[in-house]
Amino acid sequence: MTSAESYMRIALDLAKGADRLDEVPVGAVVVIDHQVVAQAHNQTVATHSAIAHAELIALHQAIQQVGDRYLPAAEVYVTLEPCAMCAGALLLARVQRVVFGARDSKAGACGSLYNLCVDPRLNHEIDLVPDVLAEESTALLQSFFQRRRHS
Repeated sequence: MTSAESYMRIALDLAKGADRLDEVPVGAVVVIDHQVVAQAHNQTVATHSAIAHAELIALHQAIQQVGDRYLPAAEVYVTLEPCAMCAGALLLARVQRVVFGARDSKAGACGSLYNLCVDPRLNHEIDLVPDVLAEESTALLQSFFQRRRHS
């Protein structure tokens, strides 16, 4: 198992925790120098906030931990391709790399619908590694939304 898969497994465990709480099952982990410095899952239901995405919560925790608004050495592992809001935050934090599992054809902003993270018109570009444990991430999301449709 690669280190990317190891960190993605942590993110998947977080996503499963979100699923148990009836949150959209997305988990995110921030890693700096091979150390997990922050981790979170979606909390939009619990917080009644559309902006409580896993990536944003984990980024906020990492920024608090590091004590700087920029995270140039950070790698973010997330089970679902970040949306435009999250991709924007990742860019503003100057994250080095984003590794994600499932692609999001409806809202993905790291290659599927948009590609904000590598737009040369912006002042920062992020290395992207898609499709890490994508089948597991996709299956978790599909199961969640199937249950929602049938309840």
